[in-house]
Amino acid sequence: MEVTIKKMNRFLMFKLPSAFLCGVRLKDLTNHKAVVTVTHKWINQNPFKSMYFAVQSMAAELSTGALVIKKIQECGSPISMLVTNHQGRFTKKAVGKIRFVCEDGNLINEVLEQAINTSEGQTVTMKSVGIDDSGEQVSVYEFEWSLKLKSTKIKS
Repeated sequence: MEVTIKKMNRFLMFKLPSAFLCGVRLKDLTNHKAVVTVTHKWINQNPFKSMYFAVQSMAAELSTGALVIKKIQECGSPISMLVTNHQGRFTKKAVGKIRFVCEDGNLINEVLEQAINTSEGQTVTMKSVGIDDSGEQVSVYEFEWSLKLKSTKIKS
């Protein structure tokens, strides 16, 4: 199955409805880059009238995770993926439309190859930068993804 923007946004609606309802949307997906947008609204704001950090986290995670999903689908091997760590830094109030950009797609190929060749879990840390309409950074996230070849044992 080819990973497309339309399929990923449909996946959000059915499997991650809180992100979908908050307005998180994948806008661009290539082998090297993913862009996710979310607009500050009443439903995703904090008491300080800016975007709630958890909404920013969902959008940033999707920008890294969409790249991982795409690369797993392309490699053709059964690989499990899981966030094992994340960190966020906030540099400005997030208001208006925020774009989360991850340009770390090139990091995944080698890690997938190692996971397949060794049958051991591997990790990759990917960065997503949140940028507002004026081009200023509002937040930076790093997500550590664990990638592991799924067991092919036959269940009795």
